[in-house]
Amino acid sequence: MTERLSIAYSPCPNDTFVFHAWAHGAVPGADAPEVTFADIDVTNGLAERGELDVLKISYGALPWVLDEYALLPCGGALGRGCGPLVLTRPGTDSAADLAGKTVAVPSERSTAYLLFRLWAAKAVPGGFGEIVVLPFHEIMPAVRDGRVDAGLVIHEARFTYGQYGLHSLADMGEAWERETGLPIPLGAIVARRSLGAERLRGLAETIRSSVRQAWADPAASREYVLAHAQEMDPAVADQHIGLYVNEFTADLGEEGYEAVRALLTRAAAEGLVPPLDPGALAFQGASQTP
Repeated sequence: MTERLSIAYSPCPNDTFVFHAWAHGAVPGADAPEVTFADIDVTNGLAERGELDVLKISYGALPWVLDEYALLPCGGALGRGCGPLVLTRPGTDSAADLAGKTVAVPSERSTAYLLFRLWAAKAVPGGFGEIVVLPFHEIMPAVRDGRVDAGLVIHEARFTYGQYGLHSLADMGEAWERETGLPIPLGAIVARRSLGAERLRGLAETIRSSVRQAWADPAASREYVLAHAQEMDPAVADQHIGLYVNEFTADLGEEGYEAVRALLTRAAAEGLVPPLDPGALAFQGASQTP
């Protein structure tokens, strides 16, 4: 009998929606994995330490883990109109106002932070000041209460920041799409290369099946999604799923891979991430020994 795989993903609605069927043993021929729920900063660290079989991580963290983990072509988060936002209190009206200011971010290895750094290099003369890493659900209260000057937010914060009296100073996704014309790479699914090519291909098909089941019967995952959504309004959870679960979740495709390569190539040129080896993102390379 094949040993059960271990997986870590966030309690956010898009992840629980995508993985519901697999996590509950509802994908034919696939055992339910051992699931760990964790914030993206935690899963990025788990991947860097090689602690689990399958993880949802930031694309911004991918260059540090590709020796041990293969990028899977499905299950992650790419899209349009879904980029991270820079939030501030009223009175901060331009990007230049962030010069020397304290900014809270969800992870220094997050895609959000990578997009922010690429944007700020052009938009914030003199550069921002201190960076503070906070769990994403603590960022908006910190900005509202004046503990930080600005916050870089992800996930459902796109829909709820007005409740905190904040406004959106800049949309990192808009800046990225305007400059590249490509979708925004946010979260990646990676799996141990040591599982071997055959098992990795089966794993990718299991995740695709889980996505297809979620789309075919959204009600089946409803209780699971809301139970882990930190008391989120069901309507917000639906908006969240609608924004982050799309055709790229089922298959990255050529455009998805192009977006990932563009992000990491630009970031490497700025010295923000290690450069990629040729073919590092290719799924068929998963069978190779690092």
